[in-house]
Amino acid sequence: MAGALISIGPRAPGQRGAAPLAAPEPAPVRFEAVAAAAGLDFRHTNGASPQRYLPEIMGSGGVFLDYDNDGWVDIFLVDGGSLADAAVAARARHRLYRNRGGGLFEDVTARAGIGHSPSYGMGACAADFDNDGWTDLFVTGLGSSALYRNNGNGTFTDVSAGAGVRKGSFGSSCAWADLDRDGRLDLFVANYVDARRDNNVFCGVPASPARMYCHPLNFAPLDSVLYHNEGNGTFTDISARAGIAGHPGSALGVVIGDDDDDGWPDVFVANDSMPNYLYRNQGRGVFKETALRSGVAVAIDGNPRAGMGIDLGDYDGDGRLDLFITNHELETHTLFRNLGRGLFADVTSPSGVGRDTLPYVGFGAVFFDVDNDGDLDLAIANGHVLDDSGHFRPGSSIAQRKLLLRNDGGRYTDVGRRSGTGFAVETIGRGLAAADIDNDGDLDLLFTNNGDAPDLLRNLSARENGALLVRLVGTRSNRSGVGARLILTAGGRSQLREVKAGSGYLSQSDLRQHFGLGRAARIDRLEVRWPSGQVDAMTNLAANQILTITEGRGVTGRSPLADR
Repeated sequence: MAGALISIGPRAPGQRGAAPLAAPEPAPVRFEAVAAAAGLDFRHTNGASPQRYLPEIMGSGGVFLDYDNDGWVDIFLVDGGSLADAAVAARARHRLYRNRGGGLFEDVTARAGIGHSPSYGMGACAADFDNDGWTDLFVTGLGSSALYRNNGNGTFTDVSAGAGVRKGSFGSSCAWADLDRDGRLDLFVANYVDARRDNNVFCGVPASPARMYCHPLNFAPLDSVLYHNEGNGTFTDISARAGIAGHPGSALGVVIGDDDDDGWPDVFVANDSMPNYLYRNQGRGVFKETALRSGVAVAIDGNPRAGMGIDLGDYDGDGRLDLFITNHELETHTLFRNLGRGLFADVTSPSGVGRDTLPYVGFGAVFFDVDNDGDLDLAIANGHVLDDSGHFRPGSSIAQRKLLLRNDGGRYTDVGRRSGTGFAVETIGRGLAAADIDNDGDLDLLFTNNGDAPDLLRNLSARENGALLVRLVGTRSNRSGVGARLILTAGGRSQLREVKAGSGYLSQSDLRQHFGLGRAARIDRLEVRWPSGQVDAMTNLAANQILTITEGRGVTGRSPLADR
């Protein structure tokens, strides 16, 4: 029976998807830059000043979210501000753009009631924290953070003070996840370093008044924060009792996923110039830091890297979540392959990632299937942190091109130069997120740039390959389905996805899960393992559609993909 639901209760631990078969011949990859034509008139305010405050070079992020539940993904862009000039700071404001369809976005910031809070914004993440069916928004920044509750009528209310999440020091990335599996989304906030306005360390040539931006090791690292959702609109800081506090780090990227498939989500943190952290979930919201033992704290040479962006995805099709982290130039970005049993191996060199990423300073990163062939490719936002980087390394520049690493059987090759002008233009890249903005079955990309306009790249690549988009609605689990694991089998191969609310660098991709199907016309089986333990399985589904799957009920909505 087409689309039949098989409810099979709690899952058995350690189950794996089948290994993929050989991929079909790669399709051409092509993107077009559409930000201006789409109506994204935002320009990031970094407040660059002679005082060289560190936040000026770090921001900022962007989020794909469907804030009005109309089935079209919208865009939220975080603005910075100024620590040196009050007039510049007053002009900064975040922007919310509603997707009107037809490739156009409308600025609805004023109507939505989103102000510029915190005073200097950095990143954001979005999910339905109160399970009312509407996606809420959290914004990080220097000194404080802000939680905007979605009122369900196109407006938001700043509930930060009452919710207990306003406090902060130098918030960078954030992520939502149900870490204790009580049906409510908790909030992890990564904190960077103690670079307050009144702690602006001088870095530069001795006896010269001219400053340069300081290396992060000139500042004290900070503890990240874990907030537990109490279910009444408030949150409690449980960092100490959960085992998060006491591990200060220069945290820039965070991603949450169940890498050991034991049903409990784990927290990965990319630290800048310090060993990374892996907070292994021991159950009931208690964590143990195991990055060194697991093999993800440092690179293969035993040295820490300048970790910035981070993402999880099954790049080799073995049913396990692998880890990707972006780093500084001459370090290479790092790909860690999940070996199972809580262990990872650094496969940066044999995977081809090392060769193509060596000259770049990486920030945002996302695993995504660019050409719908079933393999997870990589997009990377690059941009230096020094405006005179060429003085230190000939040929280096602060503006750098984006990378598009195509996956061919587990080995990556940069095809960005051949994929259109959007990847050729050099910018000071920071945030990166993926979503299907036109519901045509292929994933588009949003890049944010420091002190500049964003780049929205529309994917024109995978015209002959099929796709499936899946929106999840939790009932016993959190309403957004964050943490749910999806296993799809079609065309003789299996693919794994896990719903994440926050990843990369300061940013978040669409909560809907995308599967490239190659030439397969039907899906043999789609299994959803919910955080509650419920497992729903559907069989014999048609390709090229958008499905809504509700926990315990199976497919509750479907629509065809838009014409390409």
